[in-house]
Amino acid sequence: MQSEDTTDAQKDDSFICGVVEGFYGRPWTLDQRKDLFIKLQEWGMNSYLYAPKDDYKHRAYWRELYSVEEAEHLTTLISASKECNITFIYALSPGLDITYSSPKEMVILKRKLDQVAQFGCTAFALLFDDIEAEMTESDKEAFQSFAQAQVSVTNEIYEYLNQPKEFLFCPTQYCASRAVPDVPNSEYLNTVGSKLAPGIDVMWTGPKVISRLITPASIDELAEVLRRKPVIWDNLHANDYDQKRLFLGPYSGRPSALLTKLKGVLTNPNCEYGANFVAIHTVAQWSKCSIENLDENQSNDAVSAVSADIKLEQESRSGRSDDEDPSLPMLTYHPRLALKKSLQLWLPEFKRTKSMWGPISKPHVNNVPPVTFSSSGQSAVPCSSTSSLEEGGTSPGSAPMPTAEHSSSEDTNELASDATLTPCLVDGTESAESASMVSLDRVAECLEPMETVESTSSASSQAKNLDVEDVDDNDIKESPLKEEMPGAADHEEGDIVMESERKEEEEDYQLGVDDLCLLCDLFYLPFEHGPQGMQLLQEFNWLKFNAHLVASNLSKPTAAGPPEVKEWHHRAEKFDAMSRSLNKLFTRLTYINNRELLYELYPYVWDMRGVVALLNSYRVIKDRNKGFLSGEQEPWVFRGGLAADLQRLLPLESVNDLFLYKSPETPTRQVYTIRPYLASDERSVYELCRRLYTARFGATYCDMEKTLHSYPDLLGDINFGAFLTLSPEFCFVVEDDHSVVGFVAAAANAKELQRQVRVAWIPEMQTKYRELFQSNSTGEDNIPSPLKDLAAKLQKLHTEDLPDALLTYHPSQLKMWLSDAVIDHSVSKRLLTCAVAALRAHGSSGCHVYDVDVFSMEFYSRLGFVELKNVTHVQDVMYFGRIF
Repeated sequence: MQSEDTTDAQKDDSFICGVVEGFYGRPWTLDQRKDLFIKLQEWGMNSYLYAPKDDYKHRAYWRELYSVEEAEHLTTLISASKECNITFIYALSPGLDITYSSPKEMVILKRKLDQVAQFGCTAFALLFDDIEAEMTESDKEAFQSFAQAQVSVTNEIYEYLNQPKEFLFCPTQYCASRAVPDVPNSEYLNTVGSKLAPGIDVMWTGPKVISRLITPASIDELAEVLRRKPVIWDNLHANDYDQKRLFLGPYSGRPSALLTKLKGVLTNPNCEYGANFVAIHTVAQWSKCSIENLDENQSNDAVSAVSADIKLEQESRSGRSDDEDPSLPMLTYHPRLALKKSLQLWLPEFKRTKSMWGPISKPHVNNVPPVTFSSSGQSAVPCSSTSSLEEGGTSPGSAPMPTAEHSSSEDTNELASDATLTPCLVDGTESAESASMVSLDRVAECLEPMETVESTSSASSQAKNLDVEDVDDNDIKESPLKEEMPGAADHEEGDIVMESERKEEEEDYQLGVDDLCLLCDLFYLPFEHGPQGMQLLQEFNWLKFNAHLVASNLSKPTAAGPPEVKEWHHRAEKFDAMSRSLNKLFTRLTYINNRELLYELYPYVWDMRGVVALLNSYRVIKDRNKGFLSGEQEPWVFRGGLAADLQRLLPLESVNDLFLYKSPETPTRQVYTIRPYLASDERSVYELCRRLYTARFGATYCDMEKTLHSYPDLLGDINFGAFLTLSPEFCFVVEDDHSVVGFVAAAANAKELQRQVRVAWIPEMQTKYRELFQSNSTGEDNIPSPLKDLAAKLQKLHTEDLPDALLTYHPSQLKMWLSDAVIDHSVSKRLLTCAVAALRAHGSSGCHVYDVDVFSMEFYSRLGFVELKNVTHVQDVMYFGRIF
């Protein structure tokens, strides 16, 4: 990082550079804000804008004075900022309901700011974003226009406060897409430019609310209208509009030529404080880059920056030091180089000892506004995604979001399933920009630049901080057959990350810069995935698209094998290595000393790890139904980020509920691996089947284990043997660090499976269990009753024809068991996802579970299965099914 002297020589001494806390959701704590002030000072930044939406007296109840406790908090905060030479800017948003022409309103507004001034604040901001451009009748009589009303109030307050050195104004038309009809011809902006006092700075978010690129030409155009340099309120790293996304990538899309054209930059980053190190530090680096040799007429320097970054990446892989490369100008800003510098400084933060208690909860807003979609094309490979709102959508000010008290579960599920997508081409012919950039010009257009999410729900309901992506798993039963093993409780305790279990001193458990680089690449920027994130997308899509090359033989290729088969296996190993690297990152993260940072990052890494592991298990499936690659799929229904883009590569458009997970309330480090069933797994699967069944009848049949000793395979043969023998390609297992803990078995064509069972499987069982079949027919008493019951069940297996009414919509059959030792509630859904994806790729549109008993009804119901009534006349047979 360069010295402040260099910066001072290039920019005005009053250049504003810092952070705005303007999101909606759980606020940063006093300690976090103090830590922020220290970092801002250390990095050469100078400003902090206070506009958190948890402070209702900032916006909704702007007229109310702060209480004694609130005043003490703000006074402490302002004092802390002064100790670090950081300008504390207090923002007030009175625009929702102020009467501009009312002398009484002006008295109230002045009284409120007087109170804040008494706390020691000397810098202020008035925000008029996201409000209706309508005035009361009295205002219409007093002012010629809406802009004039706002300017009049702002100028009066500015004079009343003795023209403070820092005073900011946010216009209602705060980005180019909101300027009517455009920036040069906007009557509103021209009025602001000509009437607003010259000492007042105007805030701007760029072309859009969340802008991919801000060009010098666009700022020149704006500055001419405003008659002053604007202050950029940058939402590039804001994530409060989508609980599935976190932005850890470097500051980019802002050419360094902007430095002479702006009055300042304030970044409005992630809700999670600890996750903002890269976002803020790279802004600091950008603000100090050299601008002496830049062409003033240059629209942007993105091309040169991209070229430098490509060179940087290539030389990093070859082992050369980026810092020693003479071809990279010392004072030129390169996003990837800036990222590397930030990561080196961020790493020690993970080793700081910070404690955390209570359940994990994301700090985002309780409810998210409904979103609509825009799609610019059809493709199989999504590049990125995010929640989006139509540009002409109604602003939150006029259409309040439903409060938590009035939000139904259906509403929550609907809100949790929205997203938009910009695709790139399957054949790899996409442009360099489209491969890493997603055109999301409509991102959150009806949201505030300060918060990107608005809600009118009460303070008490907002304090709940619920996650719309979570589902209620409090009562979920993770296994249809409860396994009460002696070591189960100890196993669960071992999974939970305990304060005393840190192993950061051991090399295998130490987090490194490479781990952080992977972390950032997976959670990069709104319009761009990091290189390793893009690699995951591209590799998996290639493997899936070319799975037919190895569909007949999944074993490793021989030396004389076809080159295309060798390439497939090579790239499969590469994808598996990336999946293992993510597992390593996940495990190492659970051992860090900074538990506060762990709690912030854990839900995102936990979810991403699960998605990649799911893809890793799916990549070997023979894809017989390429329809979902053609662009004929249902509208995209997953919310944002790389995890959603990866999920979209599975043929699961209609089962998005399987991707709604409740992350663990306490960090756990147990990694569950879901993979295709192998012949060598039979013994483990049969053992687990026997253990689960025995635990189920533990009290009633205390000698069950002894009874089954002579027939160790009987339970496995009854429940899963036919699937494993006749339909192994649709079987998957779950294993932890020690053993198989769950499995799912399926058959794409249940009627054909039934035929094969009758022809081949039953005769084989009659030979294997001759005495049991004989005893069942002769009624011999020397066979224990439990064995008689099992023998009868085996003999009855698939003897009755499946009803045609059942097979019409549920042609596939499935069965699934999972140990209660699995405490991760997402595992059952991920396991089912593998089976459904395999069946869907085979062309199936639905599956059923045959002969469901009372022990497993709850389990299958939780997984989206419903009881299929009126499909059979057999009273004692119950079917559950779901369509996909």
